[in-house]
Amino acid sequence: MNTHSTPRLYHVALSPFCRKVRLVLGEKRIEVELVEERWWEPGSEIMRRNPAGKIPVLRMDGRLLSESQAIVEYLDETIPSPPLMPGTPAERHEVRRLCAWFDDKFNDEVTRPILSERVWKKMMKAGYPDSKLVKSGLRAIKDHIDYLTSLLETRKWLAGNMLTLADFTAAAHLSCLDYISDVDWDRSPTLRDWYATVKSRPAFRSVLADQVSGLSPAPHYAQLDF
Repeated sequence: MNTHSTPRLYHVALSPFCRKVRLVLGEKRIEVELVEERWWEPGSEIMRRNPAGKIPVLRMDGRLLSESQAIVEYLDETIPSPPLMPGTPAERHEVRRLCAWFDDKFNDEVTRPILSERVWKKMMKAGYPDSKLVKSGLRAIKDHIDYLTSLLETRKWLAGNMLTLADFTAAAHLSCLDYISDVDWDRSPTLRDWYATVKSRPAFRSVLADQVSGLSPAPHYAQLDF
């Protein structure tokens, strides 16, 4: 295998876990080949690439890397500039805590129920959305918005005073929901301003260019100033 070839990311466009890796690759200025992995279709090779059957999978440095958080920390350690983890153990703990907040709690309460019903059922031709689950996710996001706002009232970025993996993890989830206009930005101008700053970064360009077949993005989705 040619270990110097362009990294290849097996992904789907509206997966927050895939987007997290894409954003970090972009921030590190690493060119990547994007390959759509429609894991739900017959013939998918996802199990061969990752026995856990999960995306994303990044082919890089002659190996297949899986689990989004493990991937982005690998990227930050092997490509140290610009750094996306702070210098002290306490600060790194806060970054990892917030990454887990989004990948576990926020995903369970907000991202998964909304996207599963409003996006994935449509893509997989698996029936009609369950409005109760969608409404549950839309109710839950309000508390999350309020919590994030409380953090940003005392910090420049989510985990502290530097841009970190926590910001890209949060932005990955919120951007998926923003594609279908399911974030009430009016609830928090503070969070909206933070998101506008993050999505103005060059790393966000490919994400903002995403087009999902049969599902158009919200009119403001790609606008850097909303």
